[in-house]
Amino acid sequence: MKKINSNESLWVEKYRPQIIDDCILPENIKSTFKAIVKSGDIPNLMLAGTAGLGKTTSAKALCSMIGVDYLFINASEDSGIDILRNKIRQFASTVSLSGGLKVVILDEADYLNQNSIQPALRGFMEEFSNTRFIFTCNFKNKIIAAIHSRCSIIEFNTDKKTLASLAQQFMKRVQFILKNENIKYDDKTIAELIIKFSPDWRRILGELQRYSASGSITPDILVGASDENIAELIGFLKEKDFGSARKWVSSNSNQDSVSIFHKIYDLANDHVEPSSIPSLIMILAEYSYKSNQMTDKELNLVACFIEIMGSITWKK
Repeated sequence: MKKINSNESLWVEKYRPQIIDDCILPENIKSTFKAIVKSGDIPNLMLAGTAGLGKTTSAKALCSMIGVDYLFINASEDSGIDILRNKIRQFASTVSLSGGLKVVILDEADYLNQNSIQPALRGFMEEFSNTRFIFTCNFKNKIIAAIHSRCSIIEFNTDKKTLASLAQQFMKRVQFILKNENIKYDDKTIAELIIKFSPDWRRILGELQRYSASGSITPDILVGASDENIAELIGFLKEKDFGSARKWVSSNSNQDSVSIFHKIYDLANDHVEPSSIPSLIMILAEYSYKSNQMTDKELNLVACFIEIMGSITWKK
């Protein structure tokens, strides 16, 4: 790592790579980004792929290495057209401190409405000739064709052979981070955790930081919730016992939230009225997707359980 953001407390930010060489990426993608840096000119880009692969990190590193001013917008939070219009217009209309191009990074752009917000963004791309746009998204099919046609698309998904190499690189990164944070660990546990969650590098760091509060990483981090434990949780949800459900989340904070959602899904036929199962599936799918975006997994779990308590009809 060339640089550590020592002012940050979250590991995903504190150890976010600042240059392309430090990013955990396939060589073909690194080569593409290096060519862009060498040219000194960033085209409109769409960085597509599942969560935690380094799309946002790469976008920021590109801007930093070329030395352009950039505006970062989290599209899952700032999704109103007036907010976007004002932010982008104000940014694009001022003189660049670097004297060159400006870049707007629209993170998680697939959250933006396809019928209103995205067409407006297409207009912004045409209006501001001094500004480039980088869109990151998990699902590129949720971005309209008019934006696709104006961007160079870089796919971040990778094959198994390349993934093995990236996992080895990330293993070294994790070892460095844990040593720097004075966290005890054993290589076997870390390797199994990386195998379990790769290529979601962000999630792995989040799990490690959350579990490291005790000062060490032990094999317990790999343990999933049992069916009996989930059945207890379902009892709390059925009774709308928010206090007990929240305590359950706190007591099971070392569990993988997506596996919890999947176990609830597996037990749905035994506990949920058939008419409510489609609604339950939609809720679980939504919060499973969100779990890849959020650092605070506990908050996401609690929010999911609140929605389940208010929406699902249970068997007597």
